[in-house]
Amino acid sequence: MKRGPIFFSLLALVLLVAAYFPWVNNEEKEAVLIRTLMRGLEYMHYEPKEIDDNFSEQLFNLYLEDIDGARRLLTQQDIARMEGYKLDLDDEMAVGDVTFFNLSLEVLDQAMEKTQGYFREILSEPFDFTIAEKVQLDGEKRGWSKDDAELKDYWRRFLKYEVMQEYVERLEKQEKAGDEVEKKSKTEIEADARQEVLKMFDRYYERLNKLKREDRLSTFLNTVTSLFDPHTAYRKPFDSQQFDIQMSGKLEGIGATLQTDGDYTKVSKVVVGGPAWRGKELEANDVIMAVAQGDEEAVDIKGMVLDDVVQLIRGKKGTKVRLSIKKEEGEEKEISIIRDVVELEDVFAKSLIFDGAGEGEKIGYIFLPSFYVDFNDRNGRACAEDVAKELEKLKAENVDGVILDLRNNGGGGLNEVIEMSGLFIEKGPVVQVKSRGREPEVLRDNDPKVQYNGPLVVMTNSYSASASEILAAAMQDYGRAVIVGSNSTFGKGTVQRPIDLDRTIRGFDQYKPLGDLHLTIQKYYRINGGSVQLRGVTPDIILPDAYHYIKTGEKDQRFPMAWTEINPTSYSQDVFSIDYLAELKDKSATRVENNEKFQEVMDYALWFKQQRDDSEYSLQLDEYMARENKQQEVSKNYRNLMKDVINPDVANLEVDMADINRDESRIARNKNFVETASKDLYIQETLNIMHDILQKENDRSVAKKH
Repeated sequence: MKRGPIFFSLLALVLLVAAYFPWVNNEEKEAVLIRTLMRGLEYMHYEPKEIDDNFSEQLFNLYLEDIDGARRLLTQQDIARMEGYKLDLDDEMAVGDVTFFNLSLEVLDQAMEKTQGYFREILSEPFDFTIAEKVQLDGEKRGWSKDDAELKDYWRRFLKYEVMQEYVERLEKQEKAGDEVEKKSKTEIEADARQEVLKMFDRYYERLNKLKREDRLSTFLNTVTSLFDPHTAYRKPFDSQQFDIQMSGKLEGIGATLQTDGDYTKVSKVVVGGPAWRGKELEANDVIMAVAQGDEEAVDIKGMVLDDVVQLIRGKKGTKVRLSIKKEEGEEKEISIIRDVVELEDVFAKSLIFDGAGEGEKIGYIFLPSFYVDFNDRNGRACAEDVAKELEKLKAENVDGVILDLRNNGGGGLNEVIEMSGLFIEKGPVVQVKSRGREPEVLRDNDPKVQYNGPLVVMTNSYSASASEILAAAMQDYGRAVIVGSNSTFGKGTVQRPIDLDRTIRGFDQYKPLGDLHLTIQKYYRINGGSVQLRGVTPDIILPDAYHYIKTGEKDQRFPMAWTEINPTSYSQDVFSIDYLAELKDKSATRVENNEKFQEVMDYALWFKQQRDDSEYSLQLDEYMARENKQQEVSKNYRNLMKDVINPDVANLEVDMADINRDESRIARNKNFVETASKDLYIQETLNIMHDILQKENDRSVAKKH
């Protein structure tokens, strides 16, 4: 299997560019980073931008959005202090100058200090919830405050809204508690609500103040990259490591999820099967006080940024880390853990078996959260191989059809989707990929073997993106599967590759690591010549969901690349062909129209859009509570739609049970997985669609015999 990221030819190009790049001596790591980044964008991006005054103005405006999109920090006067650089940023980026960036940090720091003073002063006095006034929560609709007085008045109304939320919640909680709990007056409840909101904002500002310059520069550089397209991004070294973990589903460390709790770092979850779990000493809610490497002296981590704590605790397999921890009951102790490879099992493919809608039907179901692949380990897990194994297990159970669930699957490795598509067709083209200035290249499955040749339904939604869209589009173009889902998939028709910036320049070792440039280098096209860019894959059968009326996906992103098309390539398959889509669509539409749950989903979707559009809230208690009660009622009714078991006959594969029953946590996670599937309205209708397919195929088979 090919699992490495395909960027070696690009790397050679960049090294060639770097060899002739006229570097000047510059002691600033940031200057080296910026110039390296800009060169990478110029020479390797699929559609490089002209770095001119227009780009500079766009960068200036977008950066303001990124640092204060809610319009809670800056005023028009603050922006005026920076406006002199609006047309100079292109020149600064060319030489790695950070003058504007430094000024922006100065302005932001002053704004944070000023607004922290606002909320502390405002929250020291009670609010009057009888006054008729409103607050606009959408920063774009509200615009920038003209001066400090207007900004402070916005903070007053915004904080009043936050306190009102907390006040109503506490009031309702007290009413539900009954007579056993000592009652507080409304004045006392309002005071408690203000105190809680004060703590919340103090903690938030504390986290902001802990951000390092590196984090804030990363924000600025990602504003730069987002002007090229929504998926080109700079990743500082820690973020690059996180991406690798997400893609591979594994890490080297102790196997614990951490969170910030004030000045401290708390364990929120221990990963089942990991080193910490095996040691039985570290538990959820333990507070980590200090970290030591091997037998070295411990480092006090109080007040440390979470990313830095994680970096201290992670490490190579086989190495020792010592943690000084404080238990919930107050006991303090030091524990030692030998780091190991930790697999994040929720990332991986898994399957179930459903009884179908027809008598005796047995339907296999594969849930695939992402197109995961381990770029750094050729022997690591990869989704195509895992799905092939799940198919073999389902075939051994003699299933009549297979459902592949790609809902909320954001994509992953391109090679994986080629191999996975090949599980369902003979060898042939899967997708066309076009690089900058080159003719399209047809990527093919070259293996004539067909892993599964029966009926196939692919489930998608508006958050099925990238590799998910490639597979869905290929199966749709071949007529190999029925695609079932929301209005369309995400609409991401571009291909990214990680470029290690350290490898693109010679020398400057004192400034490394610089991080990665996650770069859009190609656009991909369907084998029919069309593109999913912006438009996504329109399912053969559309089922309504909560986002039915909401603009989502690539078309809702900033600076998306345009939709284009190319010539189709030649393709065909002789495995299993769906040539009766119109009939399937009509039958499904009739069921949906007569299904009360789906009709309630449509009603909720319309209400949800109206709520999203109306971002102005009353600060008069009676009006606020009326709206809040209505929202809670509608939301509760929608949640209740998914509470009933509607797919009762669902089970794990017997071959999986030994692994599931290894420990209580696995059992609990699996129980939740099975219960969720048993209540899934969309799986129910997909089972109905599969029944229609099986019935149609059976009718054809009977007709042939006669």
